[in-house]
Amino acid sequence: MLNLDLSKINLPIVDILPEVLKKLKEEQNLILNAEAGAGKSTIIPLALLELFNSKQQKIIMLEPRRLAAKSIAQRMSQLMGEEVGNTVGYRIRFETRISDQTKIEVVTEGILNKMMDSDPTLKDVALIIFDEFHERSIHADVALALARYTQQNTRPDLKLLIMSATLDQQLLAKALHAKVVASKGRQYPVDIEYVGNLDQRLLAELTTEQIKKALHSDQGDILAFLPGQGEILAVQDILRKSRVNAQIYPLYGQLAWHKQWAAIQPHPNGKRKIVLATSIAETSLTIEGIKIVIDTGLKKNSIFDPNTALNSLKTQSISQDEATQRAGRAGRLAAGKCYRMWTEVDHNIKPSHRLAEILHADLATLKLDLAARDIQQSDRLFWLTTPPLDKQIYAEHLLIQLEALNEDKSITEIGKQMHQVPCHPRLAHMLIKSSDNLSLAIDLASVLEEKDPLYKKAGADLSERIQLLRTLRREKRLGRSFQKIEKIAKSYRTVFKIEEDNKEADPYAIGYLLAMAYPDRIASAKRGNNAQFQLSNGSIAAIGHKDELANESWLTVANMDARSGMGKIFLAAPLNPKNLKPLVKNKRNVQWDFEEDEFIVSNDLCIGNITLKREEIDDEPTPIEKRKSIIKALQLNYDEILSVDNEIAEQLEQLQEQNKYPEHPEYDLAFFGITAEKWLPIGIENDPHILKKLQGLSLKQIIQTVTRS
Repeated sequence: MLNLDLSKINLPIVDILPEVLKKLKEEQNLILNAEAGAGKSTIIPLALLELFNSKQQKIIMLEPRRLAAKSIAQRMSQLMGEEVGNTVGYRIRFETRISDQTKIEVVTEGILNKMMDSDPTLKDVALIIFDEFHERSIHADVALALARYTQQNTRPDLKLLIMSATLDQQLLAKALHAKVVASKGRQYPVDIEYVGNLDQRLLAELTTEQIKKALHSDQGDILAFLPGQGEILAVQDILRKSRVNAQIYPLYGQLAWHKQWAAIQPHPNGKRKIVLATSIAETSLTIEGIKIVIDTGLKKNSIFDPNTALNSLKTQSISQDEATQRAGRAGRLAAGKCYRMWTEVDHNIKPSHRLAEILHADLATLKLDLAARDIQQSDRLFWLTTPPLDKQIYAEHLLIQLEALNEDKSITEIGKQMHQVPCHPRLAHMLIKSSDNLSLAIDLASVLEEKDPLYKKAGADLSERIQLLRTLRREKRLGRSFQKIEKIAKSYRTVFKIEEDNKEADPYAIGYLLAMAYPDRIASAKRGNNAQFQLSNGSIAAIGHKDELANESWLTVANMDARSGMGKIFLAAPLNPKNLKPLVKNKRNVQWDFEEDEFIVSNDLCIGNITLKREEIDDEPTPIEKRKSIIKALQLNYDEILSVDNEIAEQLEQLQEQNKYPEHPEYDLAFFGITAEKWLPIGIENDPHILKKLQGLSLKQIIQTVTRS
């Protein structure tokens, strides 16, 4: 029995509990639209406990952030008069507090995906609650897709509850065939004031100035939203030097838990507070005493970065729904004030809702997750936002190179091992293949996961970073940048159960390990050198003439400017030519020479697109070989093969605008090359005039066919 009388709780969500209970008994899926302050995150799971308790199954609630997961679990436990880990517990990365008695688990989003790995049917779970779903993280979208797949195939009794304050619930309701229940919040009026455009170059100074003004003109504690940790620390530094009459609390994801907890509690002596926070404070948390919000209108998003071929944090503007969420923080406990550091005109042209992360994230991890579940085709899953086709194709090609997938997209034994390592597949492949050099691979992976600690202070050689990390670690004088790197390295050493190694690292060993992560970026010096290199992915890149690596004959590149044309190398490591043998492949190559409209067959010794030796042979290619060679030619030379006129270019631009994501490349001219395997006519490989037939195709029809699929 639930040791809690919910009728005595004075929160708006209590009024709609009977309706929620009734609907969940009748329906598979339910959407709860609850305004800020309604109490949904703490009360709903407790109220539903009684409904599912007889089944001896758990309720899993997903939270987008670790602080929210821990604080919500703690609040629910307090309401029940228990310690965390009894009826209510939590699981986050590297930390778990649950027991045999736990009936409600609050987990961060990636954790549920791992739970599904060990138990795809979720037999011990009765209900999954997706809290704050409007944030549209890739983990939440994937978790919903997999949960829906489980529900439709093996667990029709599994219930799904999606909760949000600002989500477009009608869109979701239609997609999930779900009913919507709405709850009012407990929101006091918030006065919005637009204070003009923010010059990002003076972000810290201007934000500090606005905080000082609010301290003098308004009452109550202040919550300032800043894009990231660096900006928070900069503002904190200026405020402390200014000796403001308030206690300053930073609040961001990497901050120690006890410091995060202190930031959301009232000051023990009643002193006025200034909380400097990232988007971590946007939802799920009530920060005691906040009556003033200062919003820079900026956030950091995880975006796939073609320079590093990994996800990285980019500063971007927020959407209207995010601005609403942030302003609402000032009205949770009393009437408040929100200063927006942009103009009202700018506000009106912001997108109404944030973009789903799945549109701009690297999909390699997603594709590996699906392959591990024997789902080769992502269209077998329910997607609120379909993963972009170009990024799916890129991810599949990469995973094949990393030995994680077979050509038919099924997972390999190496892929299964990679799936167990908590990092990007590139780095997982390097760690698994490192054999006797695991400690070096761990240090290298940790450096690659963080910002360059020697940015603009050294050349491109990664071995300098590794050696400095090891020296500072041995001498126990790690600075802030290297402390972050060491924290990651320590977690990897825990996973692999090895000790740290601080001996001098071999630069060539670093280059070879790097090739395990970046097989597409092995680089050979071009003839005449000139500090230019041909990469195994077919592109060309240059390094600074004065850089020590400019004289190397072979490199592996980790970070480069990946724009079209001549790229620029930022981080790399040398490769010893004597170590190249394991990287060389002897393969039969079929190339479609589109200018001559003929196929050339050869036996090649190569590293990717770097051909070391070629021997043409007189042999007829198979239809499959022909087709693949046509697709490859289209991917590399679509603009020379196809007749792309201005009308087609305009149509692609319109599609890009409709997509409302200008950085998303699916609808530029490369569209035809990227999607070639989807639209290439069946049997064209047997046509005697392939080029003529391709140039006679209706590109409009190709666009319609692919965008409908």
